[in-house]
Amino acid sequence: MSSADQPYIDPSEIALEGSAAERFKNRHDAFWSGMRDAAGAPSMVLFAGMVGFGAMGRTNGVDGWFTTLSSFLMFALPGQVVLMEMVITGSSVLAIALAVTLTSTRFVTMTVTLFPQLHEKDRNRNLYASVHLLAMTAWAVSMKEFSSIEAKHRLSYFLGLGLLCWLISVPGTILGYFLAGLVPAPVTLGLVFINPLFFLLTFTEVKPWINRIAICLGCLLAPIFTILDRDTSLLTTGVIAGTIAYYIDRKWIRKRAGLIG
Repeated sequence: MSSADQPYIDPSEIALEGSAAERFKNRHDAFWSGMRDAAGAPSMVLFAGMVGFGAMGRTNGVDGWFTTLSSFLMFALPGQVVLMEMVITGSSVLAIALAVTLTSTRFVTMTVTLFPQLHEKDRNRNLYASVHLLAMTAWAVSMKEFSSIEAKHRLSYFLGLGLLCWLISVPGTILGYFLAGLVPAPVTLGLVFINPLFFLLTFTEVKPWINRIAICLGCLLAPIFTILDRDTSLLTTGVIAGTIAYYIDRKWIRKRAGLIG
């Protein structure tokens, strides 16, 4: 086989394979490493977002138990905000369920991109319980770190990372609920947007250019679609920006790198 026929191999991938084999000694080590990584920016960002959500519940007169249980049982801040807004406006149960389901469809993409990277032995029915720990923050960090983690240790790392993020969400919600009124409303409610900002900043550091292209296109197209139709602007922006970025990646970036014949 000539050098021209050989598949393209990114030198960085070779380096990652070496580091992945040596990063953790066992699953226990990987789990606590995930905990330590979550204890930094991920948990603090999520905690701040939940504080804002708790304050939102108190400000709008929603019961404290309802507000807190939504963080414990749903653990999906955008869906929780939609749930609360529709409860406040007196929407029907069916309408609320449909709206929250549509808001949470992002988890389908997150699941099919993250969990296939786990070791084959970990992809079994027990994995369904682990899905509850999947949130924007844990997914973004895991997608960034999995390339340097050996496959058999990835689930343990994710469990440590996701578990701490989930557990921190409840006290964050409770604190926000009782802080409402003590801190200016724009400040507490503004904390809700810290989590998406962290997600955005995390993915600008990911190497594939397709992620950066999609983010930039989203920033450019969002104001246009907001003017055209405010209610569907977010969905339209995501679909169009993501599709264009995918097309650019398949037609030019990968061909230039020699990944597609």
